Order: sequence, then C-alpha cells, then structure tokens
Amino acid sequence: QVQLVESGGGVVQAGGSLRLSCAASGSIFNILDMGWYRQAPGKQRELVASITRDRITNYADSVKGRFTISRDNAENTVYLQMNSLKPEDTAVYYCQAQKPNLIGGGRNTYWGQGTQVTVSS
Repeated sequence: QVQLVESGGGVVQAGGSLRLSCAASGSIFNILDMGWYRQAPGKQRELVASITRDRITNYADSVKGRFTISRDNAENTVYLQMNSLKPEDTAVYYCQAQKPNLIGGGRNTYWGQGTQVTVSS
C-alpha cells in the first residue's frame, strides 16, 4: 500500500499563488506516474497535471502556462506550483500515484485525502 499526504492548500486571492505538496510513504518502491486531480462542488474529478517517473509532464488545457508539476523521486514527493490562480481553480485537490500490479497486471492507483484550494475574486 501507498499512503499519500497532501499539504499546502488554503485561501488565496485571484492572481495569487500556492504550492501543493504530496508525500508518499509505505510501499513506495517503483511508483510510476504521479499526478494531481481536482474536484469542484457538483463536478466530476478531473486531471490537473501528471508526471512520469522520467518527468514527462501532462497538463489540462485550463492550467497550461499557470501550473507546474514536479517530483523528487528520492523523496517520493510531487509538487504542484499554481500561479495566476483564478476563482474557477477552487476545488479539492487530490494527489494520485500509480504502481504496477505485479500479480494481475495493469496498475494500482492510490489517492490522498485531498486538500482544499479556495480562490477568492
């Protein structure tokens, strides 16, 4: 099992910045992709950004140019630097990690408990 703990959420004015962190612990060997998702009230959870073990990144169109994902493999931590925040970025942000399923094939997915980001106008 992998445990993920997010931190860094909070309340910020539009145009401001926040940095989210997610630390992985437990069975951290061979974690593959890590990423950030978000879920606003009444909406489905959506991908914000992801990063492979080789640091290949992918971003939702809505955050390109404003958010940056990075990871420290040695510390098993993934970060999300959020700049130029908008009220529509308000959501609970969840960290995700994936590991190969060595028995059944495919991947196992792990989630953090989420951290609230609120952007006021």
